[in-house]
Amino acid sequence: MYRDIATSIVKAIRDGIFVTKLPTEAQLMERYSVSRNTIRKAIDLVYQQGLLRRVQGSGYFISKIQLRQKTVVNLSARSIMGGENQPHNLKSKVVTFDTIKADEQLGQQFGIPVDEELYRVIRLRYWHDQLYSLERSYYLCSVVRFISVEAVNSSIFEYLEEVYGIRVANSDDYLSLTELNPEDANLLAQPAGKAFLTLDSSNYYKNNGLFNFSHTVFAYPELALYFHTTNLANN
Repeated sequence: MYRDIATSIVKAIRDGIFVTKLPTEAQLMERYSVSRNTIRKAIDLVYQQGLLRRVQGSGYFISKIQLRQKTVVNLSARSIMGGENQPHNLKSKVVTFDTIKADEQLGQQFGIPVDEELYRVIRLRYWHDQLYSLERSYYLCSVVRFISVEAVNSSIFEYLEEVYGIRVANSDDYLSLTELNPEDANLLAQPAGKAFLTLDSSNYYKNNGLFNFSHTVFAYPELALYFHTTNLANN
């Protein structure tokens, strides 16, 4: 329950309901009809993502990361954002949606035998009518037995949570500058060999089960990356 409340708090921040400061614990307890312990766990989860600043004796203030004009990819906000760290309201243009057999590279990535079945999704994503990213995603069919066309055109992670109860528990994320291969260059209408920022993500659900691997090439201008580190020794 506290994860759902954390997600609701993040949405309230994004929608401008909480602008400068969070309500008090008592006010949040009344708002969500839960115990103080549940509210504290939810607040801690939001805090760990770098979305809040704690001021001793004054409460929690909204981090200015949410108010920046340029696009911000928050790599810390995985466990409360449905697994998706891009801006919300992205529109998708699906290039490929099918099932494939794992080759040797994907087999090693997932730790599965070659020829095991995977869902494959290749889509261009747009933000404010401008190309944001090219995303190649793979999902284990043994875990995710069905993905709807509607989900592929909107949010796959929200669909997986709603239908299967699968949410990202933890992930391994690798950022790098990668030169475009001819296929990706053609999809992005860019020269082959041009370097773009890329993110390779391996996403795990409960019991450290890997269910998704994605490769995202970011094409949006003035992209900012954000990662929050909490010093647990001082908490």
